[in-house]
Amino acid sequence: MSFYIPVGPQHPVHPEPLLMKFKVEGEQVVGVEINVSYTHRGIEKGLEYREYLKGIFLAERICGICNAAHTVCYTQNIEQLLGKEIPPRAKYLRLIVEELSRIHSHLLWLGLAAHQIGFETLFMYIWRDREKVLDLLETITGNRVVTSYNTIGGVRRDITPQIEQKIRKALDYLEERTKYYKKVIMEEPTILARTQNVGILKPSEAVELFAVGPVLRASGIKHDVRADDPYIAHDEVPFNVATYDTCDVYARILVRVDEVLECIEMIRYSLDHLPSGSYRLKIPVIIKPPPGESVSRVEAPRGELLHYVKSDGSPRPYRYKVRTPTLANIPSTARMLTSRGDYSVYIADIPIIFGSIDPCLCCTGRVMFVDIEKDKSWVWTYNELLKYSLERFEKHA
Repeated sequence: MSFYIPVGPQHPVHPEPLLMKFKVEGEQVVGVEINVSYTHRGIEKGLEYREYLKGIFLAERICGICNAAHTVCYTQNIEQLLGKEIPPRAKYLRLIVEELSRIHSHLLWLGLAAHQIGFETLFMYIWRDREKVLDLLETITGNRVVTSYNTIGGVRRDITPQIEQKIRKALDYLEERTKYYKKVIMEEPTILARTQNVGILKPSEAVELFAVGPVLRASGIKHDVRADDPYIAHDEVPFNVATYDTCDVYARILVRVDEVLECIEMIRYSLDHLPSGSYRLKIPVIIKPPPGESVSRVEAPRGELLHYVKSDGSPRPYRYKVRTPTLANIPSTARMLTSRGDYSVYIADIPIIFGSIDPCLCCTGRVMFVDIEKDKSWVWTYNELLKYSLERFEKHA
């Protein structure tokens, strides 16, 4: 006999609202429906009503933790429309902040993963060390989380020799601690029992369902935008793409741990080979790119991030579109959470399986109207949505 268990829309397993409706038989999960539509902030439409420079501050708030990835993606798009190439020093500085943000994101997630399996001591230790990264970001950019560092034409601040020494010292500490955490993860029986052979996503399934980022690489697929389609200085800074072939939660943990170590080496290399010269182009306050389109993609901490912009020659985008990594990984998540063949998913494994994609729902929600009976779907323009809102307010006032 089967029955349904709802998780959400508000639930301790995740601070952001979502609804997962599980079909269970006894303790086994045999089906799942995932609804991520509870958070829609209208950022894409908001970008179309802001001038290009003002759009930077909205773009980085699509996801606060991934703000550096979003602003790199956004500024690259506008620079491509303008036909501008930023100075070499700016490329390296963007890379340094991008990889520091990746370390921050991965350490934050590793702590949360420990929390989701009840390993509170590991959670607190990792988050303590994460503070080192936040201190570095504050030293370089002036902000701990939302950095506001990238701008159209380069970056807002340079780094001094004193800041460089502080970065190197912190990286030495983080490298030592990360290697220790990797040893703990590979030897601690609690972690092994809760993560090995849990949340299986085979390579063929990962490709079929268009998984991205650490989720894809933990299924043995060697794909990383930094290596496959290099941007900023990634074609000059060497690194190894971390992959594992166990296709489970354990592999997703190790991929992120290895990526932290790779990020540390990339930042060191960037500091050793940091070009001299300017760190920003002179760009007018009011930007009017010629009519055209541009697509930009980067490797955000959670995976491939896509930004699309269309210009009509005015000071604001005619259309802006964002595809975030979590949205791409939702179909794979549903597959991981479903028992099939010899693979069984138990209710107790739901938090760590869902958490293993490092979900960010505030950047995922989209709005579309669907008429199931007529098999028809459509979207509203801003004016249509505004008209509906005013009419509904007047009706219920």
